[in-house]
Amino acid sequence: MRVSSGVSGFDDLVGGGMPAKRLYVLSGPPGSGKTTFSTQFLVEGARQGESCLFVSMHESRDDIVDDMSGYEFGFDRAVGSDRLTFVDVFSSEGKRLFRPPGKHHGSSSLINRLTGFIDSNGIDRVIVDSTMLLEYLLADAESTTVQFLTSLKRTDATVVLISEMTDPSAYADEHYLAHGVIFMHNFLENGGMQRGVQVLKMRGTRIETDIHDISFGADGISVGAKRRA
Repeated sequence: MRVSSGVSGFDDLVGGGMPAKRLYVLSGPPGSGKTTFSTQFLVEGARQGESCLFVSMHESRDDIVDDMSGYEFGFDRAVGSDRLTFVDVFSSEGKRLFRPPGKHHGSSSLINRLTGFIDSNGIDRVIVDSTMLLEYLLADAESTTVQFLTSLKRTDATVVLISEMTDPSAYADEHYLAHGVIFMHNFLENGGMQRGVQVLKMRGTRIETDIHDISFGADGISVGAKRRA
């Protein structure tokens, strides 16, 4: 089974959609389109009647709704529905779910709390923004990023982990453990900023690893032609 990304042109790069119930890493520098891609992914899930979860430590719900307000794909409507749950780890709700490890609340407990929330609420799609969240959650030596990622892979959700990464050759644990790796690029070219997307890895899928141009319009990100060498 495959799930649509909700990003025009992207599914064509990955065999018609992303294999469901797997872990993906979405990497790239600031301003490359990671948040827009992620919100389109969740809105598409909500549109199809799926249950979605956005976990953020960088922005509040209102901030991301405001950031996405210039697009017409309807992130605000999805968040306002019962199909998309937004959890800010620094909000009162988020602190109850993701309180920092203490004497009786180690990292394993936090991992179980998140995966338990996903499974008990029948979540189909998850965005975790971002890998910096792992440093916040996994604050003791009792647990590791590997355990966290492995636990996410064992849920029944399709999970996208956002990684603030600027070098596509500097791989981390999450890139090796994930079923798929998508990299967003920024280029200073022809006197302006150009952007692209590249699928570096997608298990069980025949992929083309070339960089494709992306553009931003009223409907969000669209994937275009392969970039010329």
